[in-house]
Amino acid sequence: AILRKEGPLDQTEWEVMKTHTTIGEKMLSSSSHPVISKAAEVALGHHEKWDGSGYPHGKRATEVALSARIVAIADVYDALTTRRSYKRSLKPLEALTIMKSKMGHEFDPKLLNSFIRMMGPEG
Repeated sequence: AILRKEGPLDQTEWEVMKTHTTIGEKMLSSSSHPVISKAAEVALGHHEKWDGSGYPHGKRATEVALSARIVAIADVYDALTTRRSYKRSLKPLEALTIMKSKMGHEFDPKLLNSFIRMMGPEG
């Protein structure tokens, strides 16, 4: 229901939303399968930011698992280019421009540059 809400989340809803990282990690971490273990790592870290301003633990730079830093880029790109009830979808180039403005703050600069190159000149 929170994901489909029109308009911004209130503080309580935002706190509930942020728990998906730790809940996902807890659900996945009981597996001994290496792929599921990697998924647990991603679940926990995909909202951490390069500058330490993310959640759930405020980790920064390479303290965040490489897998989570990669998925964070894909997750934000998807969120920006997907239409939601409360926002229009952005064109790929618009999304990449926004993401580039957050390089070194939200995103690993080397990984984001690689992603931008991979997407090509038109995004």
